[in-house]
Amino acid sequence: MAPSSKRVLLHDLLKQVSRLFYTSLAIVPANVRDQVGLAYLFARAADTIADTDIIERHRRLELLGRFRDQFTGDRIVWERLRDIQRAVAPLQHESAERVLLERLDECFRLFLEFSSGDRHRVQRLMTTLTQGMEMDLRAFPGQSVEDLAAFKTLEELDRYTYHVAGCVGEFWTDLMCAHRKALANWNIQQMSEVGVRFGKGLQLTNIVKDIAHDLQKGRCYIPEMMLAEAGLKPHDLLDQTHLSRFRPVLGKLVRSAVEHLDQGWLYTMAIPRYETRLRLACMWPILSAGESLKLVMNAPDLLNPAVKVKIPRSKVYQIMAMTTGTLACGYAGTAYWGWLRKQLT
Repeated sequence: MAPSSKRVLLHDLLKQVSRLFYTSLAIVPANVRDQVGLAYLFARAADTIADTDIIERHRRLELLGRFRDQFTGDRIVWERLRDIQRAVAPLQHESAERVLLERLDECFRLFLEFSSGDRHRVQRLMTTLTQGMEMDLRAFPGQSVEDLAAFKTLEELDRYTYHVAGCVGEFWTDLMCAHRKALANWNIQQMSEVGVRFGKGLQLTNIVKDIAHDLQKGRCYIPEMMLAEAGLKPHDLLDQTHLSRFRPVLGKLVRSAVEHLDQGWLYTMAIPRYETRLRLACMWPILSAGESLKLVMNAPDLLNPAVKVKIPRSKVYQIMAMTTGTLACGYAGTAYWGWLRKQLT
């Protein structure tokens, strides 16, 4: 298959699976777009395997392990891959997930066409991400409030945020340094560590804004040790009247997220301004996270599962317009981020 045909196949699949991600991908420089897009599809497939709760938990762990195994060697075990497809694809109610699982073999064929360096980067990412998904399945054995469980310590939460998001910062840094000449002088190890902080900040943002919904699924990502400091237990968060007692804990988590995102902003500003696309690809999630955290801090019904804390699409478009209109200007972007963080700390 010609390179152009492969690209069309990949982008067609991306559009079917997530039009929003496909649209966002357009800002990524062309010579790294396919690698980022395929890594997203693999991560989405792994997430679908882990979240298909009609399949018993031990079986999902087994399938997730088989999926990870495809990234730990030099060859794809096609029969095992087909076993995963047969076990998971027919159970998907959402057409996007079903299409992705049905075409997972095509994704791996495209993966094999990557350079050895890019294959290694995707392999490292997927090995780490799937470990985070396994951690999720093992830490939270149920799927409803009756089986509510929580992380025990801050260290456990930190390890989780690394595995499910921080490692993406490593992948992104390694990939961009390999393909973008403007970053050739970056210290990959040092900037990867900053990239990890960036990813952790985004994941902590997701955790605090989705608290109520995760609780309904039996998952409390807020460590018991933090809750105990406020005289709370995980089940107390099911009662909205405990929000005032929970706010000091929430404040600590938000400040931690902001500290990580501060590192993400330093990462963004280290990208030369003429790499406008890369700067925008980093600015957008940080500024959106800041707006989300602002909503979290002010939400009177954060613990109400009937309410979803989410910034409106108009705000996302405003962020995109402002940063694009100023050509990812560091002065304008930093002023905006500074204005946001003053409201959060």
